[in-house]
Amino acid sequence: MSSSINVKRLNSKDAGFREVLLSSLSLPMADDEAIDTAVVKILAAVKTKGDEAVLGFTKQFDRLDVAAVSDLEILRKDLEQAYKSLSAEQKNALDIAAQRVRAYHEKQKIEAGCHSWEYEEADGTRLGQKVTPLDRVGIYVPGGKAAYPSSVLMNAIPAKVAGVAEVIMVVPTPDGARNPLVLAAAYLAGVDRVFTIGGAQAVGALAYGTNTIPAVDKIVGPGNAYVAAAKRRVFGTVGIDMIAGPSEILVLCDGSSNPDWIAMDLFSQAEHDEQAQSILLCPDLAFIEQVQASINKLLSEMPRAKVIEASLTNRALLIQVKDMQEACEIANAIAAEHLEICALDPRKWADQIRHAGAIFMGNYTSESLGDYCAGPNHVLPTARTARFSSPLGVYDFIKRSSMIEVSEAGAQTLGAVASTLAHGEGLQAHARAAEMRLKK
Repeated sequence: MSSSINVKRLNSKDAGFREVLLSSLSLPMADDEAIDTAVVKILAAVKTKGDEAVLGFTKQFDRLDVAAVSDLEILRKDLEQAYKSLSAEQKNALDIAAQRVRAYHEKQKIEAGCHSWEYEEADGTRLGQKVTPLDRVGIYVPGGKAAYPSSVLMNAIPAKVAGVAEVIMVVPTPDGARNPLVLAAAYLAGVDRVFTIGGAQAVGALAYGTNTIPAVDKIVGPGNAYVAAAKRRVFGTVGIDMIAGPSEILVLCDGSSNPDWIAMDLFSQAEHDEQAQSILLCPDLAFIEQVQASINKLLSEMPRAKVIEASLTNRALLIQVKDMQEACEIANAIAAEHLEICALDPRKWADQIRHAGAIFMGNYTSESLGDYCAGPNHVLPTARTARFSSPLGVYDFIKRSSMIEVSEAGAQTLGAVASTLAHGEGLQAHARAAEMRLKK
C-alpha cells in the first residue's frame, strides 16, 4: 500500500463538469453478462431439482457437505443460545439497536399509511383500502468476507412490525463458520427460520421453494453481484426490495467541520469494498486540502486500508463547488444512498435536497450511526435510484386492496357513467353489466 494517495479532484467551474461527474458515478458492466449466465443456470437447477441443487451448490461454493438441507437449518433454540453467549457489551449494543429500529418502524407504521381505511358517501356507497401484511418473507443476509447483524435487524424488524407471519432468513456460512452476532440478531428480530445457504441458489430456493425451504412472497436484503442478478431474475415470481449496488456516501460540507471526521466518514463507505464510492462537495478549497491531508494521515491506521485505498483511488471524488447552494443542486443530480450535510445550518440545506436515500444532518451525525442504531432503515437505494425509490420500510411488507361496496342508489349514478364510458371503449359486456343494475 502506498504511503499516500491523491483522490481525484473536480471543480464545478470546469468545462464538461456534469458529463465527467455522471460518468464517474457509473460502473463498468464487463462482468454482468458472465454473472447473469451463471445465475440463470443456478436458478434453473434450483427450480427443477430443489433440495438436491441447493446441496450441490452449497458444497461447491461454501464447502459445506451435508446429507440434507434440513442439516443447514439453525433452530430457534440455537439462535437464543447465540444471544445468551454474547458478552454483556455486545448484548447491550444489540438490544439498544433492535429497540431503536423497532421503535422507528412502529412510528413509521402509524404515519406512512400502513393501515386500512374506509369512508361512506351520501348514497351509502362505501370505498376504502384494506391493508394486509405479506404471508411469508425471505431475508438475505450477506456472509463470507464479513458478517452483518445490522442487516438482520434492518430487514427482519420492519417485516415483523408490519405483521408478516413468517420470516425466513438465509445467510451463507463458508466452511461452516457461523457468526454469533448474526444469529443473536435473528433471535432478537423474531426471525422464524434460518438456513445457512447463500448466493443465487439461496435466492432461487426462496423464490421457487424446495421440499425443505418454503417459497416466500418477497425477498429483501443486500448481497453480492450474483445475489443481485438472481433477485432481478426472480422478480415477478416474487417481489423484491431493490437491486442494491456498491455503497455510496456523499458529504456536503461548508468547511466548518473537523477534516479528520470527514475523512473517516469517507472511509466508512470505502471500507465496504473496492467499488464503493465516497464523494465530498465543498466550496472551500483549503478545507478540501485539509481533508486530503487527513486521508493520508489516517489511512495507515485502518485495518481495511487496502480496500479503502482501492476504493478512494478508483472511485472517490473531492469536488470544489461555487457555494452550498450549488452543492445541493449537484447532490440532487447524484441522488446518493447516504448524504451527510456537515454544515453550521444543516436543515437549511436539507430543505433543498430532493433525492437521497438517507440524509444525515449536522457534524455529529455520522453515517455509521444510521447503519447501526439511529433507528431508520439502512437498506437504501443506490446507483441514483433514490430519484424514484425509498429506504426499506414497513410499507415494503404490506399490500393494499381496494375496497368497493356500491349501494343500490350509488349503482344508478355510477352505472350510467360506466355504461357511457364502456360503450365508448367498445366493451359492451362491461356496459351491460352496469346497465342491468339500473332501475327501469
